[in-house]
Amino acid sequence: MSAPLPPRTRVFATILERLATPVEEATDYAELRAQRLRLMQSAPGRMVFGTPDRRARAETIEIPLKGRTLRALVHRPTGVGGPRPVIVNFHGGGWVQGSPEQSAWLTSRVAAGTGATVISPSYRLAPEHPFPAAVDDTWEALAWIAEHADSLGLDVDRMGVMGDSAGGNLAAVAAQRSVNEGGPRLRAQVLIYPAVEMYDKFASELRMPHEPVLSSANMSAFAHLYLGDAYGTEDPLASPLRAKSFDDLPPAFILTADHDPLLDNGDHYREALQRAGVPVRYREYPGTVHGFMSLPGVSPGAADAVSDIVDFVAARVVVPR
Repeated sequence: MSAPLPPRTRVFATILERLATPVEEATDYAELRAQRLRLMQSAPGRMVFGTPDRRARAETIEIPLKGRTLRALVHRPTGVGGPRPVIVNFHGGGWVQGSPEQSAWLTSRVAAGTGATVISPSYRLAPEHPFPAAVDDTWEALAWIAEHADSLGLDVDRMGVMGDSAGGNLAAVAAQRSVNEGGPRLRAQVLIYPAVEMYDKFASELRMPHEPVLSSANMSAFAHLYLGDAYGTEDPLASPLRAKSFDDLPPAFILTADHDPLLDNGDHYREALQRAGVPVRYREYPGTVHGFMSLPGVSPGAADAVSDIVDFVAARVVVPR
């Protein structure tokens, strides 16, 4: 049974419903993204979405790929020298909106708390760039970062991936491709309320169709916009839960929210990894909604979760040599 939502979370959800156009009603996706940016940059928005940790220095780099360049936000721990472990983080937003900056509260704290560098690449967004554009961008960005580790001051032997929601999907796909396609050897994957099944509905979505922040209708709209003509595909690059094998994947930390239609996505992925013998830490955070890691100002669970992520990354990525 879900724990009650904190009053401030409910108040924020009510305000969000009034200020933001639901994705299923949107026709201008550039304006949808601009709405989100205006909300984040407003004074109340900064209180809700949090501010970056000053113990981590932020910079922007460009990742040149074939026919395109991706911008990436880098958080480096201050006062730490030598090649650093690296976490490559993929932002959420339903593959339709979002940016590396929306994860800055989280990524800066992971950098400051672990001593690892955290790099958050952008990726092309749907519906202008449907599947597999985001998959290609995040996979190629991961490979580029590993290839240029020396010039970036990174220790490629201590590398992991992280992502929330749509970014959790992309992180899980990247971890699978690293094993299946001979990519970088990853020591860990942090999957924050990941969307790992794009077509079938699990019990949590049927039980909680109208939760704050993310509804079943939102989920369906995001999936159709992202997959386009490929909607309904069984391709594990879209739905990593459909992979033929989970063998040899890196240890995982899967975080879920109890007021989230995606709750069972994370739980089913935990089961799949555990059946394959992959070490998994799993935690469901009480009294939280989808996206709570991006809402530290209204979700007390965010501070608890970031502490857990720091501990996991420190143990699985930073310490091993």
